[in-house]
Amino acid sequence: MDTAPTISTQGLTRCFGELAAVDGIDLRVAPGQFFGFLGPNGAGKSTTIKMLTGLLAPSSGHIEILGLDLAAHPVEVKRQIGVVPEGMALFGRLTGSEFLNFAGRMYGLDRETAAQRTSELLDFMQLTDQPNKLVTDYSHGMQKKLAMAAAVIHGPKVLFLDEPFEGVDAIAAGTLKAMLQGMIARGATIFLTSHVLEIVERLCSHVAIIHQGRLVAQGSLEELRAGVEAQTPAGSGDGSPASGEKMTLEQIFLRTVGGERRTDQELSWLG
Repeated sequence: MDTAPTISTQGLTRCFGELAAVDGIDLRVAPGQFFGFLGPNGAGKSTTIKMLTGLLAPSSGHIEILGLDLAAHPVEVKRQIGVVPEGMALFGRLTGSEFLNFAGRMYGLDRETAAQRTSELLDFMQLTDQPNKLVTDYSHGMQKKLAMAAAVIHGPKVLFLDEPFEGVDAIAAGTLKAMLQGMIARGATIFLTSHVLEIVERLCSHVAIIHQGRLVAQGSLEELRAGVEAQTPAGSGDGSPASGEKMTLEQIFLRTVGGERRTDQELSWLG
């Protein structure tokens, strides 16, 4: 029997004037998937996430999260999801502890539970050494970790992440990856955008690719690889893998969006 998707859209569209930033996309994310959402700069990734999380109203189309119509049940959906948005949207004049306690209470946690989880998250994210430091004085990487902590304090069933590893050092990134994989193991669904394709390839089981506002590929990594390899002769000398080698996600991505590296030009003043 077909399992109902955790995230689904039908004809999802967002226009800004004459520009269709997202143009009629149909997404389907199954429960428990670590789902990567990829695209070039300006393809519509962040706009899509903003619509999926209720931060931006679609121009047209339909969104369901956890079987609920987002437009009809926005508060009920938001209680069950976590979001690390592009701009993070932190309250800079609070301490990290104050901010996490506030986030927990806004999600409906009682005072004791919010305080306990705040303490555990600050320790897990290694943010306990300066308890009175204001969020505005955090480094970018520290703010990223705090935003992640706020997004998971209530134990969300679905987690949306927009470039979560940007500006995060390798040690912290390893901690965050382990936490995310633990969430997947416990049945959560994660929707991730990132320009670092190696991270997506390592973490995600399924991927969708958006280009110029339209969905151009969707499926498991193996399905996308098989589809691209079927259209690309092995060892063709155009960046394709040699015979017997698996195509990387970067190669799949470049083939799908029609991109290629510039190797025919040089900047004369660079040695």
